Formats: sequence, C-alpha cells, structure tokens
Amino acid sequence: MAITAANSYRGAGQKCTMAEIVATEDVMGGQPRIEDRRISVVQIVEWVNEDGLAPETVATEFDLDMADVYRALAYYYDNVESMTEWRERRDRRVRESRSAQPSPDSFSERA
Repeated sequence: MAITAANSYRGAGQKCTMAEIVATEDVMGGQPRIEDRRISVVQIVEWVNEDGLAPETVATEFDLDMADVYRALAYYYDNVESMTEWRERRDRRVRESRSAQPSPDSFSERA
C-alpha cells in the first residue's frame, strides 16, 4: 500500500484534515493556537527552536499533522512582532505569579 499525505500520520482510511491557526479569547487567553487543541503557536516554536525537537517529533508526540506543525511555524514567522508580544506577556505573568507565591522559608517560620 502506498502512503499518501492523507494517511501518513492518521492511518489508512482516516480522513486527514488540516487545522487552522485560531485565537479565541476564552481559550488560552486568546493566544494563537492550533484549532481544536490547546497547543499554542508559541509552544510549537519553543519546542522546535529552543528545545531542539524535530517537527516530526512534535507532530508524533502531540498527535498533530505535520502540516499543523509547519503551519504554526509559518504563522509565527509571518507574525513575529505579535508573537514576541505574546511571549513577553506570558513571561511577565509567570514572573508575577512566582513573585506572589510565598517563599519556602515562610512555611518553616510558621512551624
């Protein structure tokens, strides 16, 4: 049996549909992501560019079509300025959240 793009990752006889990049305010704070998934464009870029995962590995590990991974990468590079803003916002929220957490020392002081 010949392998085609339509069944290479989903199995023979299963329809392969390409997801879009979407942004909805009530999912992941409106961050651009793969349609019907909670996987953001920024996450995919970080896995590939910063963690060194091959696009094929990302597709396999997260049950994505290869086209979805490359679509996310293309979206990122077509929108670098807004994607940089998303990363900065996320990083700022993480820093704020961490600074609001009590230090481990505060727990030992209570004992």
